[in-house]
Parts: sequence; C-alpha cells; structure tokens
Amino acid sequence: MAPMNALGTARDRTALRVVVGLALMYAALMLFWRTRNVILTVFLGALFAIAVSAGADRLQKLRVPRAIGAPLIVLAFIGLLGAFGTWIGPTVRQQSAELRTKLPEALDKLEDWVQGQGGGVIATVLGVPDADSIARARRAGDQAAPPVQVVTTGPGQQSLRERITAQLSGAGRYFLPVLGSTLAVVAAILLVLFITIYVAVDPGLYQRGALRLLPPRHRERAALVLGAIGATLRKWLVTQLIAMIVIGVVTTGVLLALDVRAAVPLGILAGLLEFVPTLGPILSAIPAIAMGFVDSPEKALFVTIAYIAIQFLENHILIPVLMKEGIDLAPALTIVVQAVMAIVFGFLGLLVAVPLLAMIVVCVRVGLLHEEPDVMNRNHSDQPEPTPSVVPQVSS
Repeated sequence: MAPMNALGTARDRTALRVVVGLALMYAALMLFWRTRNVILTVFLGALFAIAVSAGADRLQKLRVPRAIGAPLIVLAFIGLLGAFGTWIGPTVRQQSAELRTKLPEALDKLEDWVQGQGGGVIATVLGVPDADSIARARRAGDQAAPPVQVVTTGPGQQSLRERITAQLSGAGRYFLPVLGSTLAVVAAILLVLFITIYVAVDPGLYQRGALRLLPPRHRERAALVLGAIGATLRKWLVTQLIAMIVIGVVTTGVLLALDVRAAVPLGILAGLLEFVPTLGPILSAIPAIAMGFVDSPEKALFVTIAYIAIQFLENHILIPVLMKEGIDLAPALTIVVQAVMAIVFGFLGLLVAVPLLAMIVVCVRVGLLHEEPDVMNRNHSDQPEPTPSVVPQVSS
C-alpha cells in the first residue's frame, strides 16, 4: 500500500507542477500581450542605442567621455532634424496640402483611364466596373447607373477613390493604435530617447546583467551571441539610415525632374518608408504613381519606371556596397515575418520585423548551431576583414 501511496503522491506533484507551469506561462503571455507596445518601443530604443554606441566609441577615442558623447550624438541628431524641418517645413506643408487635394483627383483619373481601356485584368484587380457592365446596368433599367465617363459607380458600388480612402482609414486605425493621442506619441518618443542614451552610455552594464541570468557554462557562448547581434544590428541600422537619406534625396530629385506634384513630401515619404524593407518602397510608390495620373497616364508610367529603376539600383549597387558581408535573409521569409508582425503587433511590429528576424537568425546560427562569426563572414567573402561582423543583407 505504501508504494502505491508514494506513486500517487508523485503523480499529484507532477500534475501540480504542470498546472503551475501552465498558469505561469499563461500569466507571462498575458503580461507580454498587455505590454507589447512598450516592449517593442524598448526594442526600438535598444536598436538605436547600438548605433549611438558606435558613435560614442569613436568620440571616446578622442577623449570624450561616453556620458557626454552619447547624449551629444542624440541631441545633435535631434538638432539636425529640427533644422532640416525648419528649412523645408514651408515647402512640405504647401505641397502636402496639394497632395491631399490632388490625390482624390488622381484616383478619379486612374479609374477613368482603366474604364477607357475597356476593363480587363487591371479593372478586375482594382475592382473598377468597365463600360460594358455600366451599359448593361443602364439597359436593365437602372437609371442611377452613370455614363461611362462619370467616375461614380452604380448602386451598391463604390468608386476607386472611396474604396481606397476607406481601406486607408481602416488601416490607419488598425496599424497605429499606439499613436492614439499626442500624449502617447510624446511618451513613446521620450522612452526611446532615454533608453537610447542610457544604453549607449554603458552598454557593458546591460550585457553583464543579461549574462548573469544564465548558468556560468553558457555565458561564454552567450557573450559571443550578444556580440554578433550587436554587430549585426549596428551595421543594419547604419545601412538603413544611409539608404533612407540616399533614396529620399534621389526620389525627390527624380520626381522634381518629372515635374510631379508634391515631389518633396513624396520623396520624404520614400526615404522614411525605406526603413521598412520590401514593403516600404511599394507603399511609397503608390501615392507617387497616383499623383502622376493627375497630369497623364504617361507620366504615371514614367514615375513607375523611375521607382523600379531606383529600387533596382539600390538593391544591386547601394545595399551591396554598404553591406559587404552578412547573413542573407530570404526575401520570402522577410515578407512573411513582416506580414505576421504587422497583423499581430501593428505598425510597431512592422518596424521591428526585419531587425528581429536578423537577431533570431544570428541566435540560431551562433547560439544553437555554434557557428563562429568569422566563419559566417567567410561564407560571404573570400577575403574576410580582420574584425568579425555578422550583417543581414535585406532587399529593400
């Protein structure tokens, strides 16, 4: 009888441990979900801190203490943004107002052009009724159905402009829940700034704290993983910032050369969305192409060709030059991760999707597969540099 009681007690304890473990896991997941926006904002702050830390390292070699160098870099960056905004602000404000006014007109002209082409695949994709469908509706006795040249569609149908406006408003409500108020925006910006400064001033403090949470036998490998992650994210972020500036300037110049309305805000939008690889350039091209339709379909075609050419040159010249070595992130995997992060976490998830994916890849290859950073570099270069680095190469 005693062995049976002991066996029953052991089973009860095991069941109790399982229940407690599941309860703790559920509580942790609920806590993560409740604080997901804060966690992603902290991740952004840590990401920017890696780039600021690199600048603080250079200033430290010039005998500038990190406690002064890191805040100085952040304040200088904010000052440059403020000066640039003050200089270009009136132009952006004027052309942004023109963009808001002319974009609905451009969508109407796009719908007219699609109808004038007799429908087909483009009309099917855009959901624009062609001339035949409108004529059939009129013959059926539907007096409310418009003639071909009028953009407004029949009863129960929306024009292309109305559908896109509804989709964009819905997407804005979905993707930007964290920006629901001015207070939330200010709090998020301040949180990112303070995290950036504090981590950049003494990154070793946080690295040592993270290593102390692990068993001693795993600390050496974990330190190698953290170093590889730091090199990866630093190179990725610096590359993205350079690409944002280059793409913004080039796109603005091309749009000005094509005499596209609101060229400056469209160019700035292209530079900002460059931070979101793969999807960002597509999103930035849509309003520019639509603005081309304000003048003519031919100009919209030239704008489309220009955006394709800019992205081609970026992916085959600019990014390879900036990222000479690194981990290749499959474009399909990148898009899937971006889509999942956007659906689950919204706009912040879309921002951090690619650096988070690169960090996971580094953790798997260096931490689990025990690849050395210098070996990973040799996989991408016949003549590796003396300093090991792991950098993701992502097509933007």
